[in-house]
Amino acid sequence: MNDTFDNKEAYRHAEGNSDSHMKSSLVGASETLIVENGEVIYGTWQSTYFAEFDGPRRRTVYVKVVKG
Repeated sequence: MNDTFDNKEAYRHAEGNSDSHMKSSLVGASETLIVENGEVIYGTWQSTYFAEFDGPRRRTVYVKVVKG
């Protein structure tokens, strides 16, 4: 995207990345996956993507396994 559409003045805040916050609110910040025999269970057209809307930068990804 170019500056014509990103970070319009009316939506700016101190960090200048309000468009990133809006995108993150649309797709969410976490996901729950079912794992069986060490493999994620997906439907026919499903997969998992990591999307960085405010980067590039280093991030820490946390994974918590909960027995169900």
